[in-house]
Amino acid sequence: MTHAPPSKQNGSISNKDDTFIEVGRRTIALEVAAVNALTDRINQDFVKACRLILECSGRTIVTGMGKSGHIGKKIAATLASTGSPSFFVHPGEASHGDLGMITANDVVIAISNSGSSAEVVTLLPTIKRLNIPLISMTGQNDSPLAQQADVNLDVSVESEACPLDLTPTSSTTATLVMGDALAVALLEARGFTPEDFAFSHPGGALGRRLLLKVGDIMHGNEDLPSVLEDTLLPQTLIEMTQKGLGITTVINTKNKLTGVFTDGDLRRAIDNNIDINHALIKDVMSPNPATINPNMLAAEALGLMERQSITALIVANEKQQPVGVIHMHDILRAGIL
Repeated sequence: MTHAPPSKQNGSISNKDDTFIEVGRRTIALEVAAVNALTDRINQDFVKACRLILECSGRTIVTGMGKSGHIGKKIAATLASTGSPSFFVHPGEASHGDLGMITANDVVIAISNSGSSAEVVTLLPTIKRLNIPLISMTGQNDSPLAQQADVNLDVSVESEACPLDLTPTSSTTATLVMGDALAVALLEARGFTPEDFAFSHPGGALGRRLLLKVGDIMHGNEDLPSVLEDTLLPQTLIEMTQKGLGITTVINTKNKLTGVFTDGDLRRAIDNNIDINHALIKDVMSPNPATINPNMLAAEALGLMERQSITALIVANEKQQPVGVIHMHDILRAGIL
């Protein structure tokens, strides 16, 4: 099935706004239809492919030529970042030495819409000789690649979104989605956790959200503002000014946290006509402050701050002794948001 190309006016392609919209929507509709058609193909062949990868003691090697190669690189990257060690091998380079990257413990995913890409088909005898499990993704179930594979995942499409039915569009989208389906099925089968994901993404915002602990960025030791309950308010203000966090912990003689004093508490004391020159901090502090454990994620501290509409949290240990303060600014500087 082919589609008529955009009409030409005076020798040039029509560039009316409504034509762009029409073509864009038609492309999306065709690719959505191609993806929807995959649902019925998630069957025992799909299960077998998942089993082959799960039982593999080595890596999942993905290969493909041209546009299929580009999609293969994305599939390999997704597998690798979700718990299935994987990398892409260019089929052309494989025939000139890179086949040495593939071991007998690996499994190969070969991608070719036609199933007859010469560079990919050339690799099949070697893959078979090494007795490596082969998973194919093709649009032709009777192709050389599909016939040689241990299991073929059908990614055929009724037509490309390209009006000439030539440029890989719907077919590459379908292949990419099938690869994602494999990766997610394997992720769940392996019990892959957010922490596992973070360890493979330590440099990104997601990694920071999932790895950075409160104790990593809190103000502790000599930077921790702290006063005893019987401290006068003026001395407390000096401690807050020196530490520069707009907050101080209040402790008893056993170093147990009994309260917190903030800039907001100072304003409330003034509004209530408290004699701020002679008031004891225990009389104007906020008792039972919210606390967080230093081993909790910084992202959890952020969520607690947002829920309680506060900008700083006391970090306390299991004995309810203050060990630090974490401020919203610390979380922003750490790139959690």
